[in-house]
Amino acid sequence: MVNSYFSDCKYLVLVVCCIAILISFLLGQWLHSTTVVLLILQLSIVFVALNYSSRMVYSAAIFEAIAFNFLHTAPRYSLQMFHIADVINLAVFIAVAFCTSELAKRYRTQQSNLKQVQLRNQILLSVSHDLRTPLAGIIGNLSTLKRYYSQLTQQQVTELLDSATVESHRLHHYIENLLHATKLQHGEIQMVKHVESVVDVLTNAMERLGDRRSKVHVTVKIGQTSTLMSTALLEQAIFNVLDNAVIYSFDRQPVEVSVYRTHHHLAIDVFNQCDGFKPEMANQVFNLFYSEKKLKNADSGIGLGLCVAKGIVEAHQGSMHCQAVNGGCLISLTLPCYEQGENE
Repeated sequence: MVNSYFSDCKYLVLVVCCIAILISFLLGQWLHSTTVVLLILQLSIVFVALNYSSRMVYSAAIFEAIAFNFLHTAPRYSLQMFHIADVINLAVFIAVAFCTSELAKRYRTQQSNLKQVQLRNQILLSVSHDLRTPLAGIIGNLSTLKRYYSQLTQQQVTELLDSATVESHRLHHYIENLLHATKLQHGEIQMVKHVESVVDVLTNAMERLGDRRSKVHVTVKIGQTSTLMSTALLEQAIFNVLDNAVIYSFDRQPVEVSVYRTHHHLAIDVFNQCDGFKPEMANQVFNLFYSEKKLKNADSGIGLGLCVAKGIVEAHQGSMHCQAVNGGCLISLTLPCYEQGENE
């Protein structure tokens, strides 16, 4: 998270370099040591190398090298150097900066590879454990139907087929989330956006809940609910949030959904009353494969739904937050509004 924040603030490189040059100048005036000056400048290069591309590191190194020449070498306040020691120090500084850039690049690559390996391991663990339950249900129902078909009543046949169908949809939902999670982790989500109504997408997501949709109460507080979206992906995100809310809410308590506008954004609030949801859990529910053991049940899934939903919403330039409210859980989604006359 820190790295992505820094990489979005390109001007921070210039700020860091200027601060390093100022501090090194003051210390150089006080200690009269070019060694201390070069160490301070090199420290700023390490920071840039860990958070930015090699080109940014090279630019920062050259900028600081010129500043060192101008401020700390004789003759002062010129771009000339008369002492061979200063030339060597400057050459070593640039060489170390370039080496630091390459080492940081390799470090980032190794970290990326490590995350991919961890993701693959987590997916394998999920497939071997959580996906086994719906698959076993499908196999059991269909095996019973095949073996005892002649002895079963029509009602029993229907119940077995309905149960197998439910488990099939559940398995399909898990696999869809696994695929979306993998694509999000690798930055391979591709979206074709169209202007659609959020309410229409919300309605389609509720249809996927089946009989459980009666538990969801929707309130729309605005008329204009259109936004630029990938309909299938956003529907998956909203369905994941609704599915999670229905699973963890009290049996007789409805899931309250509100659609409203705030500034230039559409907001969707999903609130469900549940037992055991603590404020500190709000920062963890969007983590990959997170599932609170105390709240987990047979229908809880594999801890992918909210992570995938957050990734999809953020890919739409929106945001998603969670908080503990009045003995329950409130998840808020915000999406940019589509204004008439806007270029798509």
